[in-house]
Amino acid sequence: MSIRLAPMAALAVMRAVAADDIRLATVDPGHFHAALLQKEMLPGISRRVHVYAPLGPDLTAHLNRVARYNLRQQNPTNWEMEVHAAPDFFERMLAERPGNVVVFSGRNRGKIERIGRSVEAGLHVLADKPWIIVAADLPRLEAALNTADNKGVVAWDAMTQRFEITCVLQRELVNDAAIFGERLQGSPDQPTVYMESVHYLFKMVSGTPNLRPAWFFDIREQGEGLTDVGTHLVDLVQWILFPDQAIDHRTEIRMLQGRRWPTPLSEAQLRQVTGEPGGARLDYYCNNSVAYTLRGVHVKLDIKWDFEAAPGTSDTELAIFRGSRASIEVRQGREENYRPEVYVVPVRVEDKAAILAAVRRRGLDAEDLGARLRLVIPDRHRVGHEAHFAMLVEKFLGYVRNPKSLPRWEKPNMLAKYFVTTMGVKLGRGE
Repeated sequence: MSIRLAPMAALAVMRAVAADDIRLATVDPGHFHAALLQKEMLPGISRRVHVYAPLGPDLTAHLNRVARYNLRQQNPTNWEMEVHAAPDFFERMLAERPGNVVVFSGRNRGKIERIGRSVEAGLHVLADKPWIIVAADLPRLEAALNTADNKGVVAWDAMTQRFEITCVLQRELVNDAAIFGERLQGSPDQPTVYMESVHYLFKMVSGTPNLRPAWFFDIREQGEGLTDVGTHLVDLVQWILFPDQAIDHRTEIRMLQGRRWPTPLSEAQLRQVTGEPGGARLDYYCNNSVAYTLRGVHVKLDIKWDFEAAPGTSDTELAIFRGSRASIEVRQGREENYRPEVYVVPVRVEDKAAILAAVRRRGLDAEDLGARLRLVIPDRHRVGHEAHFAMLVEKFLGYVRNPKSLPRWEKPNMLAKYFVTTMGVKLGRGE
């Protein structure tokens, strides 16, 4: 069926489409990122957006989010949504081709097949992570990226953490020899890079439970922690250590160890987090640990999920990069009031003054906390996830308008990233 939430005259539609070079088609939206793309009206994007999805709660939630943007008091949007709800939604999208940019955000199993067929049809793709959740799909990922190159279209995944100010600063400092020193090789017991991400399944937002769809708890659909949120961590490792450099996963990555363990969920907890009746106790395999080397540099990542945070606490993040002069650390925990902060930890206390001077030469300032320095980050740079996503969309649209501007290292590094996430899970399963 087709639903037009905000009809307009046919002539006006033709003029709008003619004036706007980018026309969006959203496919099976199962995550809020699909709607977040439409939080603001974007120059050069047609206000009419086509949505292709099965009729169900994911589609309803998506339309409600966009409707709230249109109905808000301050700076409302004026999107016009044309909905195509049918079991053959994807085939209809390919046949009708209502847009030139396809957005995927939600269910992960089968996503790479749809991405591949979309680029084969000459459509640009912006897709949420993860694109693949099993190592067997690595050839499909490579084929899709090769097809995109051959067709002259852009296929890009949404790595929002690249726009987080603390990640940007960590990247800059790690690559400043006067501060970081030389890059260490490390060892399995003392990795050069250690990152930990701790999340919670059940959260309250504005006093209301933030419910997750039941399929979120099916690792065959969602993937395990490393192949899902861990995608961001693996991306940051290579983006920070080797900026703007292509990585060959076949020769430059060596997988060492993988481990997985479940978060047990009771029937009551599953009902609480999904809002759905029924269900049974579940050992939810969402926790992973992986160790590998990247160009000889030892890396260890831990991705952990628990059911609910203790009162007054929240998600935590830790990222440590160890150099010969200093470690550059991003910490988001109780001490930081759960807001990420960047620390510079000199290896030798006698180098602290010189390292602080080097930090200030970059136009930055830092507080002296004794054994370590904490960067002073102005509030104007403290923007949230939604702002990061807006920056990402702006970058993507620039690539769409000029596909040759997409950096050549993005393709091999995407393959490297998904090689680590999927092979890490495979190791953890003992396969």
